[in-house]
Amino acid sequence: MYGRDSRRKRRPARWGVRVGAGAVGAALLLTGCTSSDGSGDGKDKGKANSPVKQQPKDNDPYWVNPDSKAAGALAEYQRDGKDEDAALIKKIAEQPVGNWIRTDGEAERETREITEAAQKADRDALLVLYNIPHRDCGQYSGGGAANGKEYAAWIDQIAKGIGDRPATVILEPDAVLHLVDDCTPGEYHKERYEALKGAIKKLKSLANTKVYLDAGNAGWGSPDSLYEPLTWSGVAEADGFSVNVSNFYTTTESIEFGKKLSVKIGNKPFVIDTSRNGNGPYTEGDPSERWCNPPGRALGETPTTNTGDELVDAYLWVKRPGESDGECKGGPKAGEWWPEYAKDLVKASK
Repeated sequence: MYGRDSRRKRRPARWGVRVGAGAVGAALLLTGCTSSDGSGDGKDKGKANSPVKQQPKDNDPYWVNPDSKAAGALAEYQRDGKDEDAALIKKIAEQPVGNWIRTDGEAERETREITEAAQKADRDALLVLYNIPHRDCGQYSGGGAANGKEYAAWIDQIAKGIGDRPATVILEPDAVLHLVDDCTPGEYHKERYEALKGAIKKLKSLANTKVYLDAGNAGWGSPDSLYEPLTWSGVAEADGFSVNVSNFYTTTESIEFGKKLSVKIGNKPFVIDTSRNGNGPYTEGDPSERWCNPPGRALGETPTTNTGDELVDAYLWVKRPGESDGECKGGPKAGEWWPEYAKDLVKASK
């Protein structure tokens, strides 16, 4: 799902849910520094001549990656004198977005580089972990760790990379949802519950790490089928849960969904991915592909922890606006920067 990005081939939306994390997509290709699917180069340490700066900490404490794909596009437009394009892309590049951590043996190094850069800027790192075994039900963002043991070892790498530096983790988009939508085979359920519980326990043992377990989106309908799986996955030990990752449901819909779910799991707070939900979900075309690069979408609320609602800890851009969901509707491969789509998101937000 990456992260980034929901690229999965969604089944007919009887659930109204985007199957794939969000898939964000899938985790997949991180902005500049890392790719949500774990293919990042880990070099986003910040350049002195970057065209973007950090947001005011009292409104948005999360780190803006100065070497993101959006920041790179902005610098190129400025260099070429394309002022109109630069003004549009700056609206994306100047905001903090999720860092989808790679899934290979470089996870510790990458996580350390991101958290060190964030700490140096006096900000918190926003990390997205998307490597659960049998990820995305083998669809567009399929993959993940081979088994629970390998997954636990990966989480250990990430914990070492974070150390005592401030970090907020969005844990496994769609992992719980796929346990209850007939997507993940029953024989893998116990392993997944144990993997998620173990990840939360490990990450919460760190001094300054917050963890939000993903809980799907408002398209799911009633949260009644989700609260027990979330409980079995260890949400009680987490700081809260996340909704709408890489999806398009409005903030109002997401708050309503989140509050109905919160009441069933001890009034836990939650965060909302508002990266592309400004115009709500796309309702035309093939229902199974409405999630993939839908036209006419818009940026949602900019990231902030000042939401005005005690149950909503933050509006976040977990999915990186401007990165493709996949090779559909003329888009490039999942996670690749798509300048025209990025500019359209901004234009539709005015």
